[in-house]
Amino acid sequence: MEESKSAQDENALIARICWHYFKEGQTQDVIARHLNITRKKVNRILGEARTSGFVQIILPQAVAVRIDLENALTAKFGLGRVIVVPTPIEGDDVRAMVGSAAGQYISENLPPSGTLGISWGGTIHTAAQNFLPRPEGGDRVVLLCGGLAESTRINPYDNAASVARALNAKCFYVTAPMFASSETLRDALVASEPVRSVLSMAGQLDMALLSAIDLSEQSKALEYGVIDEPSRLSLIEAGAVGDICGHYLDVQGKKVKHPLAQKVINPSIEDLKKTGQLVLAAGGTHKYAIILAAIRAGLCHVLICDENVAKALLAA
Repeated sequence: MEESKSAQDENALIARICWHYFKEGQTQDVIARHLNITRKKVNRILGEARTSGFVQIILPQAVAVRIDLENALTAKFGLGRVIVVPTPIEGDDVRAMVGSAAGQYISENLPPSGTLGISWGGTIHTAAQNFLPRPEGGDRVVLLCGGLAESTRINPYDNAASVARALNAKCFYVTAPMFASSETLRDALVASEPVRSVLSMAGQLDMALLSAIDLSEQSKALEYGVIDEPSRLSLIEAGAVGDICGHYLDVQGKKVKHPLAQKVINPSIEDLKKTGQLVLAAGGTHKYAIILAAIRAGLCHVLICDENVAKALLAA
């Protein structure tokens, strides 16, 4: 038993070092200091990982970095699966780490000729860069939100196109803005073709890859101009901690009533819950509250997050 645990710990260390080196781009010196081991050991492990086949095009998720956190979160929240990736050694932008794991997970679990729904964000963008090649065979990608009038670094339409290209899939777009100018216009657009037909596909998805949009001062929604500062503060005052696929939630996972929420063009929570597997990919402690809200709202079957978020969720 001890020998098995020792081997498990060694594999976890190898996986952690490879994540930091190949995925995060850290130097061997930084990794050695962070893990309190010698640079010589880091160098040896990286060399053996290459020659043994442990490091391939992507890192194998079969070897968990923190299986203890994964098992504890799965049990606590009744999730189907939890994947915990290392928190970056420097900085707090974990999108590359979480997105990479999400891309691999979707690639390995989307059924043949499957239908994948996606929301928007930097994590989704990174996931698209990490999908495994799939033969062209009837896969479909459905964008679960409208677009933005002005182009940003992370545009929903670009996200959808990137994912579709990676999967050799047919892509379906919501040909409407992310937010309508009024609730009346929102209702009219949702009732129109082809918006209605695309949104209705949300009730027929095999999988959905969702990101969590927080309302902290670090929110990318602010940086990309999706919402402005007065709207952010107003949403917080109304009790919102962020949104999942355009649904603003409080920390208990209940929908928040707010004028902006009435203008979002998106599928209903009820339709999203019909999805075969909802995969929530998000990291960074500033997103902790909205990740917890999503779990409580039933909008997460599979969680992909980083160590710091995992620890915070366990303490909730």
